[in-house]
Amino acid sequence: MQTRGGFQRARRPEQVEERRAAILATARDLLTRHRAADVSLRELADAVGLAMSNVLRYFDSREAIFAQILDAEWQDWLDELAVALPAATRGLPRDGVARPQRAVAAITGSLLARPLLCELLSGIATILERNIPLGFARDFKQRSWSHRERLGELVRAEFPALHRDDAWDFAGSVVFTLAGLWPYTRPNEVVVTVLREAGMPLASESVGTTLRDMLTRQLIGALVLAEPAP
Repeated sequence: MQTRGGFQRARRPEQVEERRAAILATARDLLTRHRAADVSLRELADAVGLAMSNVLRYFDSREAIFAQILDAEWQDWLDELAVALPAATRGLPRDGVARPQRAVAAITGSLLARPLLCELLSGIATILERNIPLGFARDFKQRSWSHRERLGELVRAEFPALHRDDAWDFAGSVVFTLAGLWPYTRPNEVVVTVLREAGMPLASESVGTTLRDMLTRQLIGALVLAEPAP
């Protein structure tokens, strides 16, 4: 039996993986052009050439598709950061502000170079964690916590004075601060007009500086508080 888009119904494991890969690739493409909130399951099914019911044979929901893409993007970013972060701070003194400034620049620069990751991170609370079953929520949160913990440990490796809880909090700040800023990077035409009239920069032009400055202050503050009292 063929599906609407001409796909043969997947019966063998390799066919199932082929269908899953096609759905994920199509979702990635849509997410590079639209906000996650604007990509519906129907639109995704139409783009991949399947009925919605057939898409749901391979993934439990739209959110499950987005979550798998986020998991892969997050993992790839952390793998990249594991190399970029030590390179950015190499040779800098342990004291002073140069080292945390360079570390945060590496974090924010590599993160913003992955707009798909930014889009999905910004939608965790509003999209990915809405209307999901308990089992999905457990799995998703465990993976998110694991990625956050790894980010904290990468930072802690560069700043051993940080306590584990401090590193965890800083890693959370990376995600939460980005999530607050990123939605402003895609304003509608009306907002663009108002910002231009007021001489204000678009968030897409200033988000890097804002994110870097906020996280730099966060990291420096955590390092100061981690120092033993005189």
